[in-house]
Amino acid sequence: MDPFKGQGGIQMLLTAEQEAQHIVNTARNLRTQRLKQAKEEAEKEAAEYRTHMEEEYQKSISETTGSSGTNVKRLDQETDVKIRSLKKSGSKVSNEVVDMLLKYVTNIKM
Repeated sequence: MDPFKGQGGIQMLLTAEQEAQHIVNTARNLRTQRLKQAKEEAEKEAAEYRTHMEEEYQKSISETTGSSGTNVKRLDQETDVKIRSLKKSGSKVSNEVVDMLLKYVTNIKM
């Protein structure tokens, strides 16, 4: 048996182990880089989504506020019309109501 042949086998194993360690380290580094990249992409997408949702929220608030102002004006106008109508009809029958009340108040039943 040749003593150098055994040494060559050990040397081959050491070289293979170093190569395997190098491959593992490279894979870890690539995985770490990919995780960082994925995290950055996720943060970017989250920021874009947050901005989009904020814009939608602000838009809905402005639409609601704008239409609310319009609704308030319309309701004020309708209320004024109804008040005038009630005052007009009330003034027409007020004399009749007063006469009727006086009649019942002054009429004494025995």
